[in-house]
Amino acid sequence: MAAAPVADGEQRLRLRVAALVWEAEGVVSVHLRRPDGGDLPAWEPGAHVDLCLPGSVTRQYSLDGPPADRSVWRVSVLREPASRGGSRTVHEILRPGEEVEVTGPRNRFPLVDAPEYLFVAGGIGITPLLPMLERAASRGVRWSLLYGGRTRASMAFLPELARYGDRVRVRPQDEYGLLDLEPFLGTPREGTAVYCCGPEPLLAAVERLCAPWPPGTLHTERFAAVPREPAGGDADGEFEVVLQRTGRTVTVPAGRTILDALEEQGIEAPNSCREGICGTCETKVVEGVPDHRDSLLSPEERAANDTMMICVGRARCSRLVLDL
Repeated sequence: MAAAPVADGEQRLRLRVAALVWEAEGVVSVHLRRPDGGDLPAWEPGAHVDLCLPGSVTRQYSLDGPPADRSVWRVSVLREPASRGGSRTVHEILRPGEEVEVTGPRNRFPLVDAPEYLFVAGGIGITPLLPMLERAASRGVRWSLLYGGRTRASMAFLPELARYGDRVRVRPQDEYGLLDLEPFLGTPREGTAVYCCGPEPLLAAVERLCAPWPPGTLHTERFAAVPREPAGGDADGEFEVVLQRTGRTVTVPAGRTILDALEEQGIEAPNSCREGICGTCETKVVEGVPDHRDSLLSPEERAANDTMMICVGRARCSRLVLDL
């Protein structure tokens, strides 16, 4: 299948691997530059890119270097024992001097303006938070980071974080046990933004603790989709999607996603992860009620029904009109 179209605001670039740097046990950072030495596209904290690696393996990685440095993009990759190809390729096959196709940047995890931030990272989940810490520090606002991992040796970027002093609480599990979230998040505070990235058990625990906080307080990013039960009823049956820009109507059969149905009709739409976690396929809903099956939209965004992720989403009605 040909490469999917690039979403608005993104670019598809051919970049050279300038360096591979070990950041911790099992974590390597990839430094990417333009072959001609030119500037890379600007980006904001929370952004990520798609790397099309050797063997046609495409994976999403957070940009974790300084956003002000337009000469290089840095992404960091954990060596996963159960790798489906992405981390194994980066750690075992990718080498400096090689060129890779990179698409992006895109940002579904932006840093909102707030007078105070609480950051929680688990393992490789530190990567999207690093540029946020730098931005918060430059703004002179209050912030703290609670950073957990299996061991101190496996926790990436500790020397980089040391410059922030006691704003950063490093808590390796073999020294402290599981992250003690209650003192950090147990008391809701108006005006505080909470950002969390890490494994699913950590995200679930943070979500529980932040449930009493004001709506919109918590911002999370996941590396894997959350298993969801089928919605049942109309959401599991056949429905029609009307593409507003062309007037074309496509039938989405039971058990298929909107993106599946479009591709089967030869209609291309931007997409990447196909799991509802990256935001590439986010599409404006003009009419109808979507069945949100992604792991990206907030409860408030789901309730608004203004957009949906068509790579996993379906409909709770017989006819859905989309801005496609």
